[in-house]
Amino acid sequence: MTTLKRVDVHVEGVVQGVGFRPFVHALARRLGLAGRVHNDVNGVHIEVEGALAGVEEFLTALERDAPPLSEIERVTVVSARPTGHHGFTIAAGVPSGLLRPLVRADGATCDDCLRELADPADRRHGYPFINCASCGPRFTIVRGVPYDRPLTTMAGFGMCRACAAEYHDPGSRRHHAQPTCCPACGPRLRLHDARGTELCGDPIAGAVTLLRAGRVVAVKGLGGFHLAVPAADERAAALLRGRKHREEQPFAVMTADLAQARRLCEIDEHAAELLTGRARPIVLLPRLPGAPVAASVAPATRSLGLMLPYTALHHLLLAELAEPMVLTGGNVSGEPIAYEDDDALTRLSGIADAFLIHDRPIHVRADDSVVRPMAGEVTVLRRARGYAPEPLAMRWPAPRPVLACGAELKSTFCLAEGRRAFVSQHIGNLENHETLRSFVESIDHFCGLFGIRPEIVAHDLHPGYLSTRHAKEIHGVELLGVQHHHAHIASCLADNGDPGPVLGVALDGLGHGPDGTLWGGEFLRADLTSFERLGHLAQVPMPGGSAAVRQPWRMTAAYLGDDHPGLDVARRNPWADALRLAPASPLTSSAARLFDAVAALLGVRDKITYAGQAVVELEQHADPAERGTYEAGITHGDLLVVEAADLVRAAAADLAAGAGTRAIAGRFHNGLADAVTRACDALRHATGLTAVALSGGMFQNALLLEATVARLRAAGFRVLKHVRVPPGDGGVSLGQAAVAAARDRA
Repeated sequence: MTTLKRVDVHVEGVVQGVGFRPFVHALARRLGLAGRVHNDVNGVHIEVEGALAGVEEFLTALERDAPPLSEIERVTVVSARPTGHHGFTIAAGVPSGLLRPLVRADGATCDDCLRELADPADRRHGYPFINCASCGPRFTIVRGVPYDRPLTTMAGFGMCRACAAEYHDPGSRRHHAQPTCCPACGPRLRLHDARGTELCGDPIAGAVTLLRAGRVVAVKGLGGFHLAVPAADERAAALLRGRKHREEQPFAVMTADLAQARRLCEIDEHAAELLTGRARPIVLLPRLPGAPVAASVAPATRSLGLMLPYTALHHLLLAELAEPMVLTGGNVSGEPIAYEDDDALTRLSGIADAFLIHDRPIHVRADDSVVRPMAGEVTVLRRARGYAPEPLAMRWPAPRPVLACGAELKSTFCLAEGRRAFVSQHIGNLENHETLRSFVESIDHFCGLFGIRPEIVAHDLHPGYLSTRHAKEIHGVELLGVQHHHAHIASCLADNGDPGPVLGVALDGLGHGPDGTLWGGEFLRADLTSFERLGHLAQVPMPGGSAAVRQPWRMTAAYLGDDHPGLDVARRNPWADALRLAPASPLTSSAARLFDAVAALLGVRDKITYAGQAVVELEQHADPAERGTYEAGITHGDLLVVEAADLVRAAAADLAAGAGTRAIAGRFHNGLADAVTRACDALRHATGLTAVALSGGMFQNALLLEATVARLRAAGFRVLKHVRVPPGDGGVSLGQAAVAAARDRA
C-alpha cells in the first residue's frame, strides 16, 4: 500500500516573474503529484500531495533545480492531511493590489534561447529580443507592480497568436514571461545615422560595416546606450576617447565567448564563472602580454575589464564582427548614461557616427556592474545591471522602513524594510543636475516598486553632499546623520551578517570628521549602533584644498616638505607654491591622499583626469612579486597614530638611491598593509577585539587587500571584507541603513 503525504509549502524570495510556477507545475507532474501552486503576497504557495517518496523528491528538487533567475530566501513546509486531490494546476493568486513581489534583475540570454537564436528553422532565428522566463529584461522594463506585461515597457507590443499560446501554456518556458515576443509582434531594430535618419538594409550588418571602418556606433542595450568600436583598432579607440572626453579611464571590452576572452586575459575557473554567470558583469582581470587590444583602450593598467554578451543583440553583433569590441557607457564623461532614444540622439550626436536602436523603451537606467576577484573571493566594485534591485538579506530586521541616501561619489541609495535591504543600482557622482534627477527619480521608483514608505531617512554628515541636502528636504520623516566611516564599517558588518563590535579599518578618500578635519585613514571600534575613533593615519595638510585631489604632486609636497633631495617631482611642479599654501590648508588623514603622494613621487601621476586615478595606477605600477616592506612608526597617545609620512620618506630615499619604481610601489603597498596589521595588533591588546572589518575605496586595490588580509590572518585576526556591496562609497548607503535600523531596534 502506497503511503500518501501532503504538504503546504511557502517559498519566499525572488520567485515571481521568473518561471517558478511553471517549474513547480512541471516538477509535480513529472513526479505524479497532485495539488496546485499560486502566487501570494510574499512569494509562492504550493499545496502538493502524493506518494511519500515523490513528495520528498519534490521538496529536494524544489530548491536544487529552481529556475536560474529565481532566488529562494526561505522555504516553509507544513504537513497536512491528504485530500485525494487529482491533477496539478497553476491557480490564480491573491488580488494584485496586495502583491509585493520582488522584481528580478535583468538576466543574460539563456542557453535555450541561444540555441533558438542560432537555429535557422526556429521562428526566432536571429531575433535580437529573444527571451523567456529564465532570461531577458526585468528591472529595466518594469514600470510598476504586479510584474505583468501592462506594467512594463512591453505593454505596447501585443502578442501574436503563437507567442500568446506559449505565454498561456504551463508547459512552456515562456509561460507568463512578460517580455515574450518574436519578429512578428515584438520590438524592431533600426540603424540611424548621426542625424537620426534611418538607414536601409540589415541593421546589424550595417553597424558592423561601420565598426570595421573605424566608426563609433551607439548601441542601445538593456539599461542604456553603449558606445562601441573594435577593441584592436587604435585609431577608433583614440577617436572615441577624444569625443567622449574620457582622457585615460579604461574602457570595458566585450568578447563573443570565453575562448575569445582567454586570448586577452588570464582567466581561471573562478573568473570564468563570473564571466558566464547570469549577471554578466564587467570582470577586472590581468591582461595577457601581447593581447590584441589597442593601447588607448586601457592605458596605464595591466588589467582589462572584460564582459561576455548578455543580450541576443550583443551575440549577433559579435558573431558578425568576429572580434572583441569596446563597449563603454553612452555618455560624455561625468554625465549619466543616455537611455532614452531622443536624449541619446541629442547628447551622443557629437560622439557616435551611427545609432543601433530599437523601439522597446527602457524605464530604468542601469550601468554595467563591475566585479573583481580578490583575496580568494569576488568583490563587487559597482553594483548595477544583473544585481540590482534584488534585495540583500539582513540578519536583523529594520523595525521601521528606512531610506539611506548614501554618499556623493559612486552614489547609491538603500531602502530597508524588515529583513531586506534594497540597494539601488549605481547612480553615479552627484555633481550635476541630471545625475541628481536620476537619483531622486530612482528613489521614487523603488518606493513604489516595493511598496515602502520610509519613516527614517539616514544621510552622511557632510552638509554639502547633494544626497544629504535631498534627505533634509524630505518632510514627515525622522532624520539620522551617520558618520561616513562608521557607515563604511557598518556596511561591511551588514555585508557579512556580523553585529560587531569589531576593529574597523576604513581607508578611503575624504569623509567629514566630527572634529572638523577630513578623515580617510581610520581605525574604529564599531558595531551597528555606534563607533569610537581609536586611531588614524597621521594628518597632513592638503595644499590648495580640493586642488590637491586633482593634482597629487601637492600631496607629495605636503608629506615631504623641504626634504626632497633633487627629486623629479619637485622639479616638475611648483613645489614652493604648495608649501606656501600648506599652513592654511585643511588637514586630512586620507589614505587616498597618501597613495596620491607616492604616485606623484614615482612619476606615475602628477595630475588626474578621473577620480581615484593615481590610486588605481599606483597599484597597476607596483610589482606584485615584491616582498620588501617599508616601516611606518606608530605613536600611542589619546589616539593611535600611524606615521604614514615614514612610508613616503622611505620611498623617496629608495628612489634617490636608484631603486626601481615598480619595486618601490610594491614596498609601499606592503608597508601600509604591515602598518595596518601592527596598528590592529596594538588595538587588540587595548580592546580585546579580535575581528577586523576592512572597508573604504582603498580596499578595491587587490594588492593592498590581499597583503592586508594575509597579514591580519597570520596575526590571528578574523577578517571581514566586502562581497555583496562595494567597499567604496557605493556601499555606504547599506551601512547607513544598517545603522539606522540598529539604532531603531535599540
